[in-house]
Amino acid sequence: MSEQFGKMLIGVGLTIALIGAVVLMSSKVPGLRLGRLPGDINVQRDGFALFIPITSMPLVSALLSFILFVVQRIKR
Repeated sequence: MSEQFGKMLIGVGLTIALIGAVVLMSSKVPGLRLGRLPGDINVQRDGFALFIPITSMPLVSALLSFILFVVQRIKR
């Protein structure tokens, strides 16, 4: 059981690292504007900032679900 758990932790870690790389690269790629899509709410005032990624988070969720689906299909 510990071997399976270790493999799962490695997979989760690699997935998080991949997401981090996409977020870092998103500012350098002109067409990929995560966090600044239409529908994302960004309010900034003196001493107050509010950001609600209404459209970015479903996009990230769908992308992550697709990646995990492909990985699961490859494992079988």
